[in-house]
Amino acid sequence: MPRIFAPLLSAAVYTRLMHLLIGWIFVGVVLMVYPGTEGRTLGGIVLRAAPVDAALLVLAALVPAMRRAEGVQARLLLMPDREQDIAAEPSRTWADRRRTAVWLIGRTLLGSVVGVACLLGAMAVCDLLFRPEPDLYGVRFPARTGLSWYQLLAPVLLFGLGWLIVWAGRLQLAMATRLLGPSQAERLAAAELRAERLLERNLLARELHDSIGHALTVTVIQAGAAREVGDPAFVAKALEVIEETGRRAMDDLERTLVLLRDTGDRPGGAGSAGESGDARERPGVEQLPALFATARAAGSQVEAWIDVPSGRLPGVLSREGYRIVQEGVTNALKYAPGQPISIRMAVREGAFELRCANAAGPAAHGRPAPRRGGKGLRGIRERAVLLGGEASAGTDAESGEWVLAVRVPLRLGA
Repeated sequence: MPRIFAPLLSAAVYTRLMHLLIGWIFVGVVLMVYPGTEGRTLGGIVLRAAPVDAALLVLAALVPAMRRAEGVQARLLLMPDREQDIAAEPSRTWADRRRTAVWLIGRTLLGSVVGVACLLGAMAVCDLLFRPEPDLYGVRFPARTGLSWYQLLAPVLLFGLGWLIVWAGRLQLAMATRLLGPSQAERLAAAELRAERLLERNLLARELHDSIGHALTVTVIQAGAAREVGDPAFVAKALEVIEETGRRAMDDLERTLVLLRDTGDRPGGAGSAGESGDARERPGVEQLPALFATARAAGSQVEAWIDVPSGRLPGVLSREGYRIVQEGVTNALKYAPGQPISIRMAVREGAFELRCANAAGPAAHGRPAPRRGGKGLRGIRERAVLLGGEASAGTDAESGEWVLAVRVPLRLGA
């Protein structure tokens, strides 16, 4: 029983009824203007009024904004489970206009049927309840003396009318989803926008992971070493490294927060005048010496061999190369503290090649310490793939070193 009556008590049923009756009201207004109702049969009125209504609706569908207006109205009154199922965009193609025209005609026709049914049903209920001798469209009932059996038909008729409205509203919603739903081009554009936003979020996540993760790793190592050593000169040097690392991390954080702001509508965007461009400029291979100095200050010997001619490396590869080396150095400091680090970076045979190696970390029962997490290595692989290259990381069988290797074709990295 609750399943039978629950839909009749839903607010969506009555907002959808309002949506249906708007189409019926449109037909009534047009009918008053042409052809009128005086001296005409119902069949004659329909035959003469239907072409006029259809023509007006088709002309209205040619206006691009009509699709947006109908979509907004359908979202508000038909109450779909997901608003995205009904588009609220203007018509951009003739296919959109055709679907809008079919929607307007179908909506008006269904609304007229439901409106007439509601009017006739209400009249029938009033006749059954209040007329002494009901005559319902040619069906005569006996004169009422007190409570008559046919008065019990009134609630049954109301129940049937309610379910007619329920099913008509559901049909109207299905029509709106089909005819006002996003077109193939709009779905493709929405998918591309979602993919672009996902890439942007992944980029920002990688930036924060690499820069802030590196800064925290260096800070923890320096603070721990300063506490263990206790030498005032070493402590002063450690504090200097912590300060410099924290300052660079703050610059990276400021740049990332600028990217997160909604600056698309402002002239010049995120790089508009009045804001510090240097603080938001992503570091490239030119800043690698400072990164190596930080690692050396943390107690790891760094051997770097950079063979990148000036101007040969595109900006995007310079920036991504810096982040990859930063992640490799961070992993070395985290999992193999105090062990030497070897960096090889070169441009040869039309490709950018990078190799970062370090000795295995502290052993436990003869096995090297495992490298947990994997988010940084996954970020490196994503960076390489987006640039059209490849990345690998693992223990070298011959040397026993942990090796991170990246190769990106220059023609795709430009």
